[in-house]
Amino acid sequence: MTAPAALPVPALSVRHLTVAYRDAPVLWEVNWATPPSGLVAVVGPNGAGKSTLIKACLDLVPRLSGEVRIFGQPLAAVRRRVGYLPQRASVDWDFPATALDVVAMGRYPRAGWLRPLPRREREAARAALAEVGLADFADRQIGQLSGGQQQRVFLARALALEADLYLMDEPFAGVDAATEKAIIGVLRRLADQGKAVVVVHHDLATAPHYFDHVLLLNLRAIASGPMRQAFTHENLALAYGGRLSLLDQAVAAAAGAPGAAPRG
Repeated sequence: MTAPAALPVPALSVRHLTVAYRDAPVLWEVNWATPPSGLVAVVGPNGAGKSTLIKACLDLVPRLSGEVRIFGQPLAAVRRRVGYLPQRASVDWDFPATALDVVAMGRYPRAGWLRPLPRREREAARAALAEVGLADFADRQIGQLSGGQQQRVFLARALALEADLYLMDEPFAGVDAATEKAIIGVLRRLADQGKAVVVVHHDLATAPHYFDHVLLLNLRAIASGPMRQAFTHENLALAYGGRLSLLDQAVAAAAGAPGAAPRG
């Protein structure tokens, strides 16, 4: 008698995760696991705890309780396998660094922080810039770039890490259509390479076209799973409290119904 096949290990899993700010709960008893690879959206209304969830998984905010595992292990054991793209608004864009300098920061965990970055690592950083369409902006100070270009630079820094799990906090916020298309193209290539990409996302119309799986979050985990199963009218109503004007259009988009939003 053959032994049953082992279940695949989630790229990211949380159990009983609770986070509070000034004694007010922001996340409460969240239980959730991602697939081993693919594009995963974290969706919910403003103040639902989406960014806090990402930060709690990275130990950037303290947890009141709960457990986070990445590929079945604590973050400290697999930190080099994780890439993080923060919200653009949280970055000091006046910092005197070029686009290449910022992207090269993603190579230091491999090369070592206390030594000059070898040429091969600088070239890997240039390759990451080229992947996001910014090869010609390597020597531009980051504050001189447009908002969309800045976002691409930080995406390139995440790519330079060559991680297996990427956590991204609203990478499409405030970017133009061309940048959004470029970003989703990069994310899809990562998924095709077997990477897991978890993205805080706010646009319900594009979510079912961009992502394979979804977590609907509002303080608690409302629903999660493959997009067609979890991204339903009932679950969205629970997550948004019935205050959602685009609810029907979003669900139609998820179902591929006529009139659904086109793929970006």
